[in-house]
Amino acid sequence: MNNNNVISNSKVEVPKGMTLNDKDYLGDLLSCLKAMIKDYTVVMTEASNEELYHHYESMFTSLLNTQRKVFEMMFRKGWYKLEKAESMKIDQKAQMLGQELADLNN
Repeated sequence: MNNNNVISNSKVEVPKGMTLNDKDYLGDLLSCLKAMIKDYTVVMTEASNEELYHHYESMFTSLLNTQRKVFEMMFRKGWYKLEKAESMKIDQKAQMLGQELADLNN
């Protein structure tokens, strides 16, 4: 991947070594939040009680918002990088999804 395809911020340096640093803690938190979001998705699909479902849905939304905030913080600190998608790939994907949608509607 060449540097023109990378979207990132200046990296905030953290201490190296055996002790945990802010990047380690946030990375672990982000992983835990992602796992919890997946688990809540399963729980919500299996909730048979409407009130319980809405309770889980509320917690799911809260977890989702927290996960996004942690990701954005890591991205701002340069600890998370994104890759730019080529416009041709985006167009191809949009066409493919449009065709799949059309097939579903037929």
